[in-house]
Amino acid sequence: MIALEARHFGDWWRSIDRTLLFVILALISVGLVLSLAASPAAAVRENFSDPFHFLYRHSLFASVSLIVLLVVSSLDQRNVRRLCALTLVGSLGLIVITVIAGHEVGGASRWLRFAGFSLQPSEFLKPALIVMSAWLFAEARNGAPIPGRVIAFGLYLSSVVLLMMQPDFGQSILITLVFGGIFFISGLNLRWMFGLAATASAGVVSAWMFLPYVATRVERFLNPEAGETYQTDTAIAAISRGGIMGVGPGEGTIKRLLPDSHSDFIFSVAAEEFGLMASLAIIGLFAILVARAWMNALKLTDHFAQLAVTGLGLQFALQAVINISVNLDLIPPKGMTLPFISYGGSSMVALALGAGLMLALTRRRPGAYLRA
Repeated sequence: MIALEARHFGDWWRSIDRTLLFVILALISVGLVLSLAASPAAAVRENFSDPFHFLYRHSLFASVSLIVLLVVSSLDQRNVRRLCALTLVGSLGLIVITVIAGHEVGGASRWLRFAGFSLQPSEFLKPALIVMSAWLFAEARNGAPIPGRVIAFGLYLSSVVLLMMQPDFGQSILITLVFGGIFFISGLNLRWMFGLAATASAGVVSAWMFLPYVATRVERFLNPEAGETYQTDTAIAAISRGGIMGVGPGEGTIKRLLPDSHSDFIFSVAAEEFGLMASLAIIGLFAILVARAWMNALKLTDHFAQLAVTGLGLQFALQAVINISVNLDLIPPKGMTLPFISYGGSSMVALALGAGLMLALTRRRPGAYLRA
């Protein structure tokens, strides 16, 4: 039994993309370090008796995420599709429950509460929808008898409608951009592309007209004097104070004034305490992760795996860009986490699921890669 497990581990280790794996582990480690820096101030601000309340929970989430990452990365393609199909159906069902009876925060019902924890189903929807859409587009290209394109668009529209009912405009935009990216590289008819563009445009206009919080955030971003911009102003002040090398670990002071310093605005904490060099290092890690994933996708022989890996890489890229852009006051606040670094159990475990899927689909198997 031990010899069999050792052989399976050896096969996994030889076939896995170790560069991708190490970059993901590095991001998780950076998240733990920054949680140590940011979480005490957040715990005091939220009146927890233990200043390391969020750090302990972040460590728990990181441990669970690591297990998910390693288990999912060992799956073959068939089991990848099965897992994503189950996750997609489960996520859509749970989102329906959140719309009806979810825990409401700031006017949005996006969470389910149980046993002291919160679950955000939309986080798990993203990687599952990406992989299943990639499979359906690939099947359509291969001439399968099922209407893959229609089903993929149906799943996308159902997902966006449910997300907007919560409402969650940021996740809807992210899913739309990633779905559009997969659609574009799948080589489908331009009429479908125009249809997606028209649907997305109609969604943005509808959100502007019927969701007051969306219009308020955009108007506040375009005209800061017209409303309260405390979070972004404080984030910019923290980044500016950090300079090139930062003020030093634990020496940040503006983080104590910054709401969500341990989650959505943790990049500002990194910039204040560790400076521009650390900020660029974080951006560099994401760049390596995405570039490596896309380089592997170019070499894969299976069209489904190509589309899925490209889409998952695009999700990581866009989510990181959106979070950092909010910290830099380049776009309106979206409530989007920085992958593997921000505090948040649902986000971290779901991102580990996506990373595990990416590792599973890029493993070196006979015939999986084009010969150099």
